[in-house]
Amino acid sequence: MKIIPVILSGGSGTRLWPLSRGTYPKQFLDLLDGRSLFQATLDRLSELNTEAPIVVASEPHRFLVAEQLRQRDVAGASIILEPEGRNTAPAIAVAAELVKSQGNDTDSLLLVLPADHNIKDVAAFGKAIETGKQAATEGKLVTFGIKPDAAETGFGYIQAGSALSDGVFDISQFVEKPDAATAQQYLDAGDYSWNSGMFLFSVDKFLAELEKFQPEMVTACSKAVAGGHEDLDFFRLDAHAFRASPSDSIDYAVMEQTNDAAVVLVDIGWSDVGSWGSLADIYDHDSDGNSTHGDVLLQDCKNTMAYSENKLVTVVGVEDLVIVETLDAVLVTHKDKSQQVGELVKHLKSDDRLVATEHRKIYRPWGSYDSIDYGDRFQVKRITVNPGAELSLQKHHHRAEHWIIVSGTAEVTCDENVMMMEENTSTYIPLGSVHRLANRGVIPLELIEVQSGSYLGEDDIVRLEDNYGRKGTNT
Repeated sequence: MKIIPVILSGGSGTRLWPLSRGTYPKQFLDLLDGRSLFQATLDRLSELNTEAPIVVASEPHRFLVAEQLRQRDVAGASIILEPEGRNTAPAIAVAAELVKSQGNDTDSLLLVLPADHNIKDVAAFGKAIETGKQAATEGKLVTFGIKPDAAETGFGYIQAGSALSDGVFDISQFVEKPDAATAQQYLDAGDYSWNSGMFLFSVDKFLAELEKFQPEMVTACSKAVAGGHEDLDFFRLDAHAFRASPSDSIDYAVMEQTNDAAVVLVDIGWSDVGSWGSLADIYDHDSDGNSTHGDVLLQDCKNTMAYSENKLVTVVGVEDLVIVETLDAVLVTHKDKSQQVGELVKHLKSDDRLVATEHRKIYRPWGSYDSIDYGDRFQVKRITVNPGAELSLQKHHHRAEHWIIVSGTAEVTCDENVMMMEENTSTYIPLGSVHRLANRGVIPLELIEVQSGSYLGEDDIVRLEDNYGRKGTNT
């Protein structure tokens, strides 16, 4: 029986702000000693006997997904781009419809996995999938319940019913995130597990059950796939059709409605990495329960996590805190309150603070740029162009640019002139000139760009040619 992984990668990870932001959320961050959570998900699948994955992602993240797939040498993956988020049920539905449209066996099993979870015991995870496979083959919609080790209030719970087979149980009920007293009752009862958000079921069975309870969703998602098209490495859904779909989670849309839900109870070292407190739990600790990342010095601290992205962070005489430093923001929170960081981000968004959704360092398909200084009528950026990459052929109506090559070799196009530039050389791009920057070398190209003019926004870009199919200016 084929198992096709469906990786849901549309989340924004606001509770891990300021490290995780809308344009570069937690699933793509290097949180696991050289790997992102998304890459760790791919690595787990490489140890299992599965088909190439289907990744359902937000449009702004498309190049992050493609690059991280490339870095893990994952071949044959399908990347479905959502024009906007409609929750997990439509995301899974378009993956199922894509399998149907490609002529694959619709009795194949979909293994639905969030992109931002961490699993320590991969062998136990593989055994759990094998346990659930038979039930899924027989028409059950299988979810995986995590054996709880604490009275957590941040997760939904599943109450197991009668045994269907060895390790597989009927589901008595799904329950929402409880208060502390109720969570303790669930833990003491012994028949409740955390709702992991991972599922295993056949294409046919899922779509049939979804049709029973959400027929409008099935119609919209079917039309979105039928009207979609390939674009470079991506499959773009028909935006109008997809936006017509109701927005709902798979739990509400199907799992809590169907008579064929089942749960496999597992103990796999699972974490949803949903807050700074949970991230601290998966990092190594010293004898006082402290965990650190980056240039950090702790003195007389207990149960504290300090994360430094850029500067030296020093902490003296505190307990149970999370301290996070990035290039443009600092967060300090009590560990017990780290789940509330998402609410903080909502306040920042309501105040139109760009720091809520964007990092100072912005990633593009060709590389990245970091706005290191700005003022009235000028801005300074540090630009990195990946080997073999090039920016779009473009011009600006309101600014001129000065480029200083720091390392690597640049091919610079400015109107009719094309020149090669090496380290410690510079050039000037006049306002209105048609220009392009390319790295034809094998090492990253680093340069300093000084912009000057009456308006310096990213929307002052007129793209004439682009290798990445971009039409907008902020993608």
